[in-house]
Amino acid sequence: MQPQEYAVVSRDCRVVEIPQGVPTILPAGTHVRITQSLGGSYTVMTEYGQLLRVDEQSADAIGKGTPPDGEAGSLGSAPQPAAAGSVDDKVWAALRTCYDPEIPVNIVDLGLVYTCEVNELPDGGNRVVIQMTLTAPGCGMGPVLAGDVKQKVEAIPGIREADVEVVFDPQWNQDMMTEAARLQLGLF
Repeated sequence: MQPQEYAVVSRDCRVVEIPQGVPTILPAGTHVRITQSLGGSYTVMTEYGQLLRVDEQSADAIGKGTPPDGEAGSLGSAPQPAAAGSVDDKVWAALRTCYDPEIPVNIVDLGLVYTCEVNELPDGGNRVVIQMTLTAPGCGMGPVLAGDVKQKVEAIPGIREADVEVVFDPQWNQDMMTEAARLQLGLF
C-alpha cells in the first residue's frame, strides 16, 4: 500500500470538481491529500472531503511538476507515446495515459474506448475519431476526460486533428474492463 501523500496548496490554482466537472479555484493554503497521480493529472481531497482534479499546468501548486510559463520553466505538452510503432499503436499508447480521476486504471483497460479510427487526410497527416463512454452516465467529468484524450492524441506527431465523442450506448459495465483492470481493482 502506498503511503499517503499530503500537500499545502502554494498558490491559487484552477481545478475541476469531481464528479460534477465544474471548474473552480483551489485557494493557496488549502491542505490536500493526493489520492491519485496518473497520466499527468492529480486527484486531491481537501480537508472537507471535496475531490478535485489538478491538471499538469497547475501541478506545481501541490509540489508536483514545474511552475507555469514565466515562473522558472513550464510543463510542456502531454507525455508522448513511444516513437516506434504505427500511428494506430501511438494513438492507443496515448489513450492508455488517460485516467478516470476516481479510478486508478487507464480508460482503455476500463473499457471506456468503444471505437478509435485513424484516417489519413488527403493533404497529409491523420484524423482520429474516437467514441468513448463514462463509467456513470451522469458524471460531469465527461468533457474533461474527452478534452484529455483530444489533447494527448493531437500531441502525437502526424495527427492533425482528433474528434472525441462521449456516447452512452451501449451503457458501460464492469464486464467491459480487461481482466488486468478487474484484478487491479479487486473485482475478482
